[in-house]
Amino acid sequence: MKNSDLTKIIILVLSFVILFSTSALAWEEGAYKNIGSIMKIDSKKNTMIINERVFVWNQKTTFYDDKGAPLGMDQFQPKSWVYVKGTSDQNNTILIEKLYLLPKYVGKKEKNRYPFME
Repeated sequence: MKNSDLTKIIILVLSFVILFSTSALAWEEGAYKNIGSIMKIDSKKNTMIINERVFVWNQKTTFYDDKGAPLGMDQFQPKSWVYVKGTSDQNNTILIEKLYLLPKYVGKKEKNRYPFME
């Protein structure tokens, strides 16, 4: 096999890797997943501030504890640690799909204890 043939194969493989990785990133463009502390809750407007970002919830939003059991919205208080899954829009507002109440801040080494964290 010639050196030029090997170079062509490497370029072709790298091109496919770059092509498919960018399409995967574009597919999850609006997805939001993060751990944060609740700073403020406004039940009348269905909004809360987590890590200085505005989040909203609706009838489809589900609330859970750290074991995955359903909770009521009244269990969430300012300064509580949460894991949030949602979608963002153009106004920098995030619609909460699922919100998990955590017992404390969860670091990278502890994420494997919680199956809902990806």
